[in-house]
Amino acid sequence: MKILLLLAKGFETMEFSVFVDVFGWARNDYGIPIEVETCGFTKTVISTFNVPIIVDKTIDEISTEQYDALAVPGGFEEFHFYEEAFDDTFLNVIREFNSQRKPIASICVAALSLGKSGVLLGRKATTYHLKNGYRQKELAEFGVHVINQPIVIDDNIITSYCPETAAGVAFSLLEKLAGPEKAKIVKTAMGY
Repeated sequence: MKILLLLAKGFETMEFSVFVDVFGWARNDYGIPIEVETCGFTKTVISTFNVPIIVDKTIDEISTEQYDALAVPGGFEEFHFYEEAFDDTFLNVIREFNSQRKPIASICVAALSLGKSGVLLGRKATTYHLKNGYRQKELAEFGVHVINQPIVIDDNIITSYCPETAAGVAFSLLEKLAGPEKAKIVKTAMGY
């Protein structure tokens, strides 16, 4: 199995690294055959706080049929996250995964990309909840039933409301792909 880790510039490094780490533990220590492949608009993507990440593939090199799930970390507006996270090419990747009924995991404001893509229309989801819930209000404008909970799962889509939920989202995706027993083993081994 293979997960596409889709990065927009200005993505939050902590929300990116959790997928690499959780699935690395699952694969290397427990033989769960799930790889993570990174992708961005450019070969080097500059994350929040100006940390450069070299990705495996650029967005024009991928085909969604080659992946079993999609993971999208959130990011910072002041690091220009929405310039790429709201780009039609980025949104089309999300739409294609949803039309194929594959799991989609997002952390924090990445749910806004899902909302803008239309895949959350009429569905339950959450996003960043602090600062008077202004991001949750934005998500609701996309026709989403916003639930103020740390992690919300609606069928194939996982959303969450802040960086603190990152590990929980990754474990939820692992559970969807490998089952609850294997996910629990990895979670316990990592001290959660």
